[in-house]
Amino acid sequence: MTGRMRPGMLVFAMLLAACESSVTPAPPSGIAVSKTTFAELPGWQAGNPENALGAWRHSCGRLLAMDPSTPLPGKVSAGTAGDWRDVCSAINALSGEPAETRTFVESNFTPYTVSDGVTRDGLFTGYFEPIVRASAQADGEYNVPIHGLPRDHVTVHLKDFDPELAGRALVGRLEGARLRPYPERAAISGATGENTPVLYWADDALDVFILQVQGSGIVELPDGERRRIGFAGHNGHDYVSIGRSLIEQKELRSGGAAWQDIRTWMERNPERFSELLALNRRYIFFRDNNGDGAQGAAGVVLTPEHSIAVDPKFLPLNVPLWLDTVHPGPGEERLQRLVLAQDVGNAIRGAVRGDFFWGVGPDALALAGRMKSPGTYYLLLPNNLTPSS
Repeated sequence: MTGRMRPGMLVFAMLLAACESSVTPAPPSGIAVSKTTFAELPGWQAGNPENALGAWRHSCGRLLAMDPSTPLPGKVSAGTAGDWRDVCSAINALSGEPAETRTFVESNFTPYTVSDGVTRDGLFTGYFEPIVRASAQADGEYNVPIHGLPRDHVTVHLKDFDPELAGRALVGRLEGARLRPYPERAAISGATGENTPVLYWADDALDVFILQVQGSGIVELPDGERRRIGFAGHNGHDYVSIGRSLIEQKELRSGGAAWQDIRTWMERNPERFSELLALNRRYIFFRDNNGDGAQGAAGVVLTPEHSIAVDPKFLPLNVPLWLDTVHPGPGEERLQRLVLAQDVGNAIRGAVRGDFFWGVGPDALALAGRMKSPGTYYLLLPNNLTPSS
């Protein structure tokens, strides 16, 4: 090993010095997969894989549209888009009949256990699409801004300088010829200047904060019209859980920091709410999204209860997984089903870590807010592929 840096690494070091606070620490690096059988999958025999066909077809549509030579990135190799063409074409032709679907999956796919090299157990949380009351114009009732992407916002994708840095980025703004960190939440939240467009004005600050944590949602205008908005970017700072902060401050008990618990605390402590929100320095910007549903990072519409966010450093997007975790409802029943890796999240890090998409509205909020479940998942790959990790 020499003392010289490769050109790409030198550029990275310069950018890092200019924007140090915007770099997120790397997640644990280990992942291991091991071949298993469908008989070993918990709940597979009683499951209903046909219920995931809608989500699977969304992902197959994405894969079939790619150049066949495009590799599916991740520390676990899942081949190229072309390696999935035959199975995706067949999936699109399935009738959806349960026995047919089960036989097809068992005949054409091989399941693999997934671990971080030490344990197969991981954490599974939930997310949803909130509905936020808002207006296109500010007034006494609607006074909380939902911001669009600022005009001075800059994202530097480090893979453009060094392929080994794929998946990492710096976020900031230019001041003269230098890239500087973008301001924190406290400096942005009330801004309305020419560089900070406001898409809508909401009537509830916690609803907007929840919208930012979820990354997409629906705004409901005073006349009842609903418009979907989606993630456009962020300010580059790390996410901090305000629920965890309240637990650490002994304001809430451990296990009692769901969104409704936070709202109750806010209503009792309105003078401290802005201070609490400022602890999470990350700020999310939005764009109007005229699609048919919430859009995942995989480039497909998410399907309630069959889409999951994963860490793309470890697992490729648009691949099927068999999930085995605990349902957040009463009784702690098992949540076992076929899901598709169709999204990512800032807090979703590690080889066995997932965020389960529950859908839209208050019922989905209640389930997502309570979900903090141990579990595992199994990667399903076409028989013609042998994964490496």
